Amino acid sequence: MFISQAWAQSAGGATQGGGIESMLLIVLMFGVLYFLMIRPQMKRAKEHKAMIEALQKGDEVVSGGGILGRVSKISEGYVTLEVAQGVEMVLQRSAVQVVLPKGTIKNIT
Repeated sequence: MFISQAWAQSAGGATQGGGIESMLLIVLMFGVLYFLMIRPQMKRAKEHKAMIEALQKGDEVVSGGGILGRVSKISEGYVTLEVAQGVEMVLQRSAVQVVLPKGTIKNIT
């Protein structure tokens, strides 16, 4: 007839994925994950811990809930914020998110 028969090439030369390539890929993926996610998060946590330890009476801070106040008392695990004149709130130290520059809160009334 007009169509010749096509013979399939044998698969004798196919290579198997080596163990070293897959192991290298896993190590490379972990390295990228470490430098893009884990390391920056650890750095932020270290900076936040240093900021919390450096809190002093009179610092103006913002809490995690957005409460703005001036530190009036500090204990080992808690901070007392004066949010208005004569109004104080007790928060955990870890709830403090940002220490504001002095003079940000003009007048607590």
